Amino acid sequence: MGRLTRRTFLQSSAAVAGAAAFSAVPAIGQAKPRVVVIGGGAGGTTAAKYIARDSKGAIDVTLVEPLKRYQTCFHSNLYLGGYRSYDSITHGYEKLTSAYGVKMNHQWASAIDRDKKQVVLADGSRLSYDRLVVSPGIALKYDSVPGWGKEHEVAMPHAWLPGEQTQILKKRLDAVPDGGVIVMIAPPNPFRCPPGPYERVSMMAHALKAAGKSKSKIIVIDPKENFSKQGLFQEGWEKYYKGMVEWLGPKVHDGLKSVDPKTNTVVTGFETYKAALVNVIPAQTAGTIAIDAKLTNAGGFCPIDAASMKSTVDPNIYVLGDASIAGDMPKSGFSANSQAKVAALMIRGELIKAETFPARYANTCWSLIETDDAVKVGGRYEAKDGKIAATETFVSKTGESADLRKATQAENMGWYAGISADMFG
Repeated sequence: MGRLTRRTFLQSSAAVAGAAAFSAVPAIGQAKPRVVVIGGGAGGTTAAKYIARDSKGAIDVTLVEPLKRYQTCFHSNLYLGGYRSYDSITHGYEKLTSAYGVKMNHQWASAIDRDKKQVVLADGSRLSYDRLVVSPGIALKYDSVPGWGKEHEVAMPHAWLPGEQTQILKKRLDAVPDGGVIVMIAPPNPFRCPPGPYERVSMMAHALKAAGKSKSKIIVIDPKENFSKQGLFQEGWEKYYKGMVEWLGPKVHDGLKSVDPKTNTVVTGFETYKAALVNVIPAQTAGTIAIDAKLTNAGGFCPIDAASMKSTVDPNIYVLGDASIAGDMPKSGFSANSQAKVAALMIRGELIKAETFPARYANTCWSLIETDDAVKVGGRYEAKDGKIAATETFVSKTGESADLRKATQAENMGWYAGISADMFG
């Protein structure tokens, strides 16, 4: 894949959307079809924009999102590392309304009445829909880490949901003394990424080293035997943060036994750690509203039709992003953005007879290890044998030149600028 900039990302986004601008307008006097979108992240925001923009006013689109300003999970690790300000990863929805006519409803969606085809809002009001897009992200399994629960997410922050948690973790990271120990409880598969646990380790180590706290240590307690881009990260940790990062797989730590938020203690089958900061990243499921609406399977995520992102449970509902079972695609913001364009195309085809094309998906995940040293993994995908299957994959290699890694980081920053513009205006 060639170098990605803001311009090339937006150009490729237009290609993925296909000839989306072609649409039919309802006859005079005929009510507009209604689409409600739940969730204002990469999937929901993109779907709302593309449905509204490319139907040219023929579809009534409402985006339900409680936040008036949204912090992206992607690049939140760069905020922890001091490479970005918090404001730079936070965006508003004003242009969706002013430029594209999306109606914003800043409330929680509390339930989905699938029989009546209505979304129930926090104030008790209801929004009727002809098609519903569900893009609620993930919910945390607070009972998956012994001794830790929702009431402990300030003492032991997860920072896996956008907003205050990210700022709490940043403040706690900056307060770690030289020689202090950080323990990260890494999540089992599948999990939302970004923010990626191992990029987060890199950014924490960078922040500590930049503050002159090279005696500090980060210990990763991981339930997995291996993880994505493992060789690349471990090469980087050895090069830049020698002695500061220790990754422990399950055969080494012999299982996580408990955590104590009152004393910042972590107990494994091998050792007990007294930490200055514990970052607990628990197991995850689809967002709660998807579970409550019975759109999930026994594994806690939503099965979809690979050719459209339509729920296999309800033909009037599309599920995007982290909440979906998207085959070979990871649970990333890039994936959600790509999936949203396919869903928007299919919804316009169903509601106003717009032309549709075979689904094509794309994803790249970048990770910054140190200044101007970024790595990436990604691919292109299509529907095959009932699942979203990779047709092309790529990954950075160990030992790459400094110039290539610097170019990869420039690509990373260009992508962020491009996807932010694509989502929010």
